[in-house]
Amino acid sequence: MTQAYSEDSIRVLKGLEPVKERPGMYTRTENPLHIIQEVIDNAADEALGGFGNTIAVTLHADGMVSVEDDGRGIPIGIHPEEGVPVIEIVFTRLHAGGKFNKKDGGAYAFSGGLHGVGVSVTNALSTYLGVTVWREKQVASLVFSAGDVLEQLNVRDAARGDKKNGTRVTVKPDPKYFDSPNIPQAELERVLRAKAVLLPGVKVTLTNEKTDQTQTWFYEDGLQGYLRENLEAEPLIPFFGGEWFAPAGDETFAKGEGASWVLAWTQEGSLLRESYVNLIGTPAGGTHEAGVREGVFGAVKSFIELHALLPKGVKLISDDVFARTSFVLSAKVLDPQFQGQTKERLNNRDAVKLVAQATRPALELWLNQHVDYGKQLAELVIAQAQARNKAAQKVEKKKSSGVAVLPGKLTDCESTDLAHNELFLVEGDSAGGSAKMGRDKEFQAILPLRGKVLNTWEVDKDRLFANNEVHDIAVAIGVDPHSAKDEPDLSGLRYGKICILSDADVDGSHIQVLLLTLFYKHFPKLIEKGHVYIARPPLFRVDVPARGKKPAQKVYCLDTDELTRIQDKLIQDGVKESAWQVSRFKGLGEMNAEQLWETTMNPDTRRLSKVALSMANVSSDDISTAMMNMLMGKGEASSRRAWLEEKGNLTEADI
Repeated sequence: MTQAYSEDSIRVLKGLEPVKERPGMYTRTENPLHIIQEVIDNAADEALGGFGNTIAVTLHADGMVSVEDDGRGIPIGIHPEEGVPVIEIVFTRLHAGGKFNKKDGGAYAFSGGLHGVGVSVTNALSTYLGVTVWREKQVASLVFSAGDVLEQLNVRDAARGDKKNGTRVTVKPDPKYFDSPNIPQAELERVLRAKAVLLPGVKVTLTNEKTDQTQTWFYEDGLQGYLRENLEAEPLIPFFGGEWFAPAGDETFAKGEGASWVLAWTQEGSLLRESYVNLIGTPAGGTHEAGVREGVFGAVKSFIELHALLPKGVKLISDDVFARTSFVLSAKVLDPQFQGQTKERLNNRDAVKLVAQATRPALELWLNQHVDYGKQLAELVIAQAQARNKAAQKVEKKKSSGVAVLPGKLTDCESTDLAHNELFLVEGDSAGGSAKMGRDKEFQAILPLRGKVLNTWEVDKDRLFANNEVHDIAVAIGVDPHSAKDEPDLSGLRYGKICILSDADVDGSHIQVLLLTLFYKHFPKLIEKGHVYIARPPLFRVDVPARGKKPAQKVYCLDTDELTRIQDKLIQDGVKESAWQVSRFKGLGEMNAEQLWETTMNPDTRRLSKVALSMANVSSDDISTAMMNMLMGKGEASSRRAWLEEKGNLTEADI
């Protein structure tokens, strides 16, 4: 490898080159389904806006896929600023589209499109992409290959028999970018059926030319019909469904923001839990699902307390209400913030309040209007709570003998439920104080750490407890030090999640590395079993004034890259650069208890990263161990320097 590092070493990626160089940053690369889904989502956004009532997908015999709708059609005129046809911009420019305009009268007030990279990614990763648009008594066609224009825009007058309006996009994915070139049809069918469910009155079809079969989905009763079809058992009480959307002038949310939902409680069978934001499926959940949990739990708990149904000594938690709950949730959010371009999880913190505010009053009213059904539901929930308490008591009896005295600075939690409990290892006494005040004492424990933990990479486990901080951590979690080859007794484990919480700066990262070294070297089974996490506190807070439909808000950013993205988005939304204020947290100690809870400790709104280790990496002579030895070994200074010289100009993702 050349050691030269000069001006020629810097490469600037233009146009769609970033997508081709790093496709995994923009889409899933297991198969081409997601780039086809980007086109389907655009058609669904047209239907969501009330333009069009059909979406037709065709799997052609030659491997191409077509998506056709009867929406307004992509504009084909010349862009006023760029001087090229708008339709060409949409398919060839990253961060370009009609979904940035969220103002009154914008083309898409509510859509899943957030970054303007969807169909341009599809274009970049396809050997062929053809577009036909019917719009304003004209028919336009344009063809691309690998993101480049293959056939220039051709516009003709519409002939008799042509459609009045709509768009058809035909795609042939490039197999070199995907692990498998085949589109999983079962998964595609689920996507299309979901669109029909979420768009009552819209007909969705899938035609497979190879098998000469066509499937059609059309749901007049929307979410409830979908949930009824997929439940394996009869619901305990009737389906509870409803919707709420913010009216004009709402003090908290923009006009039209809200949710529609349907819930069912069953005593047996598997559960169905699906959520969507602006028609985009969110299989990893997010803050809108947290809002359902908060709203429904609050309503059920309120009903139980109002009717004095809770037995003495039983305390309800959200999991008791949702242990046997199936639901389908469709949220509408004006500015959705997704986790990654694949949009698997919603991150908007205000979505918790939005959906909770929509669901709780409606369910409270329904339960009190149907008291008999409410009492049946209460019996199910209370039985779940009693079963949980009984299981926790059994664990406690097993642990009660021979437990070491817990560290004095540990602020423990009340619950003994291992699956629910969390321990935060917090950098510094100051931050530890804020964490103690801001935590949920029911299930969150706090252990503040003073200074930097000992580098334990070359410390024998017999000498670990000579260090007070390491001793306190080991005693608090209830597991003895062990090696990767051992089969340690984990029955004494006191917390299901052990969360490292340090400042969002270089020193904080160093503390993270030292603690990860401790767990990797001396508690590897905790990592292997998925018990170790890293809490990700924000480095910046952006105070944004009220704008149009959106009220004033506080946006937290993990790092400078996220801050830049948020500021770019504010500019695109028409906010002046001087209108917002940016605050930088110098450390966790600068956050008050409420801020620390909201950003870093609240399970509904925090960002928590699980520390994972593949089974292949457990061996003591594997690559990971060699890397850790080079990074943390006392006699490896020269190796570390050589590694930094070689890797120093690469991003973290490339190392």
